[in-house]
Amino acid sequence: MFNLMKTAILMAAITALFMAIGGMVGGQQGMLIALVVALGMNFFSYWFSDKLVLKMYNAQEVDERSAPQFYRMVKELADRAQLPMPKVYLIQEDAPNAFATGRNPENAAVAATTGIMRVLSERELRGVMAHELAHVKHRDILISTISATMAGAISMLANFAMFFSGRDSEGRPANPLVGLLVAILAPIAASLIQMAISRAREFEADRGGAEISGDPEALASALNKIHRVAQGIPLETTERHPETAQMMIMNPLSGGGIRGLFSTHPSTEERVARLMAMTRR
Repeated sequence: MFNLMKTAILMAAITALFMAIGGMVGGQQGMLIALVVALGMNFFSYWFSDKLVLKMYNAQEVDERSAPQFYRMVKELADRAQLPMPKVYLIQEDAPNAFATGRNPENAAVAATTGIMRVLSERELRGVMAHELAHVKHRDILISTISATMAGAISMLANFAMFFSGRDSEGRPANPLVGLLVAILAPIAASLIQMAISRAREFEADRGGAEISGDPEALASALNKIHRVAQGIPLETTERHPETAQMMIMNPLSGGGIRGLFSTHPSTEERVARLMAMTRR
């Protein structure tokens, strides 16, 4: 419930930021133009993202004959989550990772690397795939697309501010210095909110995955193992396409310290601590 409230508050914050920047820089007309362009940019990504990312990773679809144990595991978890059976894919990568994609539960797909299949036990892998199905159940692809649209629109308005000083609420020319500050700070603020939304959705997928599998300790163990092993094995496709890192169960490109504010995923330590607290309860 906390993560749902946090997501709602952050979505409201990024919307309010868009309204404020839009009114300051372009007025209602500027806001409408930026929003329409940002929607157009993200519509294609939302509708076709599953096909694009699966092709990007050269993912191979499997079924009950080609990967019987893995396929039956996903099917059993999907039944427990009361979800339609998603398409199941394997990726020939040594780095241990997994992701879910698709615009809705009826058009979903889950994928895992061959590396994660080798590294994790069956119990741990079950926890990971339950996490991915929780993303599907929560429609996190839709949420991330909306937040990306708003962030893109804010960045576009900020670019307007670089060339147009804008006008205040009474129609008078705005201070050029204010326009410059908006151009610099608005995209940063939008990115911070967008990344915070992504981290909140990861916490919620951890919680939902633990409930689907009925084994939060297994997911905690899997996250620890992935974190430890993945540091020495780069996910090559993600390095070539860093925009896909946010889809993974663990971002192979994330850093600590101040960079954590711009990370799409929470720290592994905090994720594990929350899962272990679920185990104790």
